Amino acid sequence: MLHHVILQCTCLLAVILFVVMLAQKIKIAYPILLVLVGLPLGFVPFLKGIEIQPDLIFVIFLPPLLYESAWNTSWKDFWKWRRVISSFAFLIVILTSCLIAFVSNSLIAGFTLPLGFLLGGIISPPDAVSASSILKNIKVPKRFIAIVEGESLMNDASSLVIFRFALAAVITGKFAFGQAALSFVLVIVMGVVIGLAVALIFYTIHRWLPTTANIDIILTFITPYAMYMAAEEFHFSGVLAVVSGGLFLSSQRHVILSYRSRLQGINVWETVAFVLNGFVFILIGLEFPVVIKALGPDGLKPAINYSLIITGVLIVARLASTYGATIFTIFISRYITTADPSPGWKGPLLLGWAGMRGVVSLAAALSIPELLPSGAAFPQRNLILFITFVVIMFTLVVQGLTLPILVKLVNMPDRDYIGSPEQQKQLVRKKLSKLALQILEDKYADHLTGNDMVKAFKLRLSADMELLKDWEQENSEQRADSFYHDYRMILNDVMNQQRTLLLTLNKKENISDDIVKQQLDLLDLEEEKFRQHFEVV
Repeated sequence: MLHHVILQCTCLLAVILFVVMLAQKIKIAYPILLVLVGLPLGFVPFLKGIEIQPDLIFVIFLPPLLYESAWNTSWKDFWKWRRVISSFAFLIVILTSCLIAFVSNSLIAGFTLPLGFLLGGIISPPDAVSASSILKNIKVPKRFIAIVEGESLMNDASSLVIFRFALAAVITGKFAFGQAALSFVLVIVMGVVIGLAVALIFYTIHRWLPTTANIDIILTFITPYAMYMAAEEFHFSGVLAVVSGGLFLSSQRHVILSYRSRLQGINVWETVAFVLNGFVFILIGLEFPVVIKALGPDGLKPAINYSLIITGVLIVARLASTYGATIFTIFISRYITTADPSPGWKGPLLLGWAGMRGVVSLAAALSIPELLPSGAAFPQRNLILFITFVVIMFTLVVQGLTLPILVKLVNMPDRDYIGSPEQQKQLVRKKLSKLALQILEDKYADHLTGNDMVKAFKLRLSADMELLKDWEQENSEQRADSFYHDYRMILNDVMNQQRTLLLTLNKKENISDDIVKQQLDLLDLEEEKFRQHFEVV
């Protein structure tokens, strides 16, 4: 049995790699293609039996994926847009859940209001993994990315709290609004507190204990699980614990981690997050046949109609919410200072269309028990699963595929930064080189005449200053592109021949293999430094 499971996972990993390469070739976000490929794979006999286990998603997949997203989130942008992010992550999720509850209650026969809130809590929040994966392939203003990623990081907490109370109401038949509201606040606040407390423990370990790069990386993998499980153990928000703790540790990375830990950690985490994301999205596609089978042939047609109507309501509600938030921002800007007193119509349109749902919604739906404590079947469970699945498929595929087109049509300018990313990068480089030259001339003038290595360092800094000065002239960006292309071609040729020479030297008995490997690693670092130095992210 174990051998069969390992073989299944290996085959899925091979499919994931092939699909991602295909997605890069045809320039489509790979989560969309993975879900579409997963649909027919769900009918392959060899892959039957692979199902999403809610505990597996919540405990194994969710903490590291949330932590990786939080680690890569800009705290500066997050704090700048904190009011918008908070309103979308909490207020709008609650309002959307209420709307879905009343719509489903009036639309579907036998669908009670608690079941409606249960469905609303499941499908109301956009997914962090889906949003981040798709936005990486789209050039949009930084504010848009900051708001979407910040919102999707935090909204799982509010939606899962709504889900818990609605589930309890369905099972017990009782719902106390006052108690639920108080518990909602407590779950969120204590989730943040526990996340920060655990983060401080790991901060102390990284900061004061004699860790190595390998130990640091292992600790970063332990951290999100410790945050999530500590919060969930006390029935608080594990999602917010991971997000808050991750944001704090990310802001302190240059204090607690050495350069080697940061470089190695980035590579390891990118690989792990890529594999986890791949499995998450292909598992969504694989799960669809199971959901259809559970629904039965007689209930399929009405379920499709219900799902499309609710999906439409969900999309319209999000668009209305974004424009409602814009109107409120314009009004409240008269009385308080806001990040942008006049957001315009383009940003809300893109933000409203970027509400892709993902695996957290499906995992929440699958966590609904099959039986009530009385032994009776849980009401409408299969229908809730199907609606959730259609919402995920439609928003991820349709909105995910059309979002890049909409971005081009809207052509939203980046009003937060004066220059282009290339100009900003050159400005930072110029300031760094100027500071370095000033330090050398003021503090180490005597070394400039007696130390050839320091002299060479100054010559390289001076050359960089001249290059940057040249790029400030007219048509600088076009000339920079031409210089970059030629320089990269020459550099690649030189480095490839240097690698060939090193491999030749390694065959000689009087040259240590460790020395050759060290020089090969330095060439790799030099090539990566060049890429980071010149390419605009």
